[in-house]
Amino acid sequence: MVERLDAPQPVYPLPPLENIPDEAEDKPLTDKLIITSFGEYGLPAVIFGAATFSAFYNTDDQVSGVTPLRTTRLALRYGIRAFDTSPYYGPSEIILGNALKTLENEFPRSSYQLLTKCGRYGNTRADFDLTPEGIRASVQRSLTRLHTDYLDTVYVHDVEFIAYNKAPKTQGNHLSALDTEKEAYGLAEGQEAIAYGDGDTEILGAISELMKLKDEGIIRRVGISGYPLPTLLRLAILVLHSGPCKPLDVVMSYCHLNLQNRTVENFKAAFLERAKVKQVISASPFSMGLLAPQPPAWHPAPEDVKKAAKEAVERCAEWPGNEEGYSALPTLALEYAFERARRAKIPTVVGLSSLKDVHESAQMWYEVEEGALGKEADWNERVNAVTDLFRDRGLLDYSWENPAFSSG
Repeated sequence: MVERLDAPQPVYPLPPLENIPDEAEDKPLTDKLIITSFGEYGLPAVIFGAATFSAFYNTDDQVSGVTPLRTTRLALRYGIRAFDTSPYYGPSEIILGNALKTLENEFPRSSYQLLTKCGRYGNTRADFDLTPEGIRASVQRSLTRLHTDYLDTVYVHDVEFIAYNKAPKTQGNHLSALDTEKEAYGLAEGQEAIAYGDGDTEILGAISELMKLKDEGIIRRVGISGYPLPTLLRLAILVLHSGPCKPLDVVMSYCHLNLQNRTVENFKAAFLERAKVKQVISASPFSMGLLAPQPPAWHPAPEDVKKAAKEAVERCAEWPGNEEGYSALPTLALEYAFERARRAKIPTVVGLSSLKDVHESAQMWYEVEEGALGKEADWNERVNAVTDLFRDRGLLDYSWENPAFSSG
């Protein structure tokens, strides 16, 4: 459950560290660490997505025990030294913060980065608070929850809910926003400083407050996060050209660097060159579970995209040597996302729920970093089989409709 800013905070106590298992499975399978980082902020190639410490992806029993701490500790031991969380992810900040506090002797605060968000606390318009007072209160609460006196990055969360929808279409392939339809998307030269409505102005106010917190040393980097790339780009450019605001430091988009949609690669240059953003981050290489045997019931993709993904799962299950059946597509999806992200120098946020998830993700990154996968004919054939399936249905690089408020 998401806790509003004025709500009592839930408690997730942990036993003493000496009573928490630390067995062979809690240690890396190799001495090699994930040391690759991208950009001037030193973000690791693999970022721990802590939305898994919530009811979005796991049961309360799974997140209220010691599994989150053990998962966090193993990730740190592998060299995954950055964590992405949000107040919107229910108890995620609390659970992650408790784990990191318990592990502080082995991993002091200076050894990892914390990326969190502000502004969104639910699914209705009333659950968004982008006022300066609300932004500051959210950051202060995150500091308390995460047991720290500074945050490395704070995003205004899911800005597309509040921003003016300038896009000429609600879903589909948006690459034309970078060339033939720039003006329709609000991205043409001369449109940089236009705030199209109260929502844009509200977002600018929230970012301005984050900039003040940055000047105070409470946060180190300011960003925005969300789904639609054209909207994120338009807002990033608007920030650069509006009043005293400086360029955004970081922009994160989700579900746009995977087997079904790779378009963040195309937008990256515009973020860096036109908006002067220093770092673009990609989240959800599994497209929020779309590229898994059983996508979550709440997944926002339209039925034709879900149907194509199901066909991809079934096609992968038919491959020779696929002893684990339906697990083939998620494995290929993560390998593919890591490979594309490595080439594009884009950090990837990966949701990790268990020790098994961490071991497997680290192993896949090692294979990608060694450059072996892209040279394997069988691997490339399997990638092409999946991407061709989406392409043949007109769904490759297809973005679904922007998320919208729930009624109420």
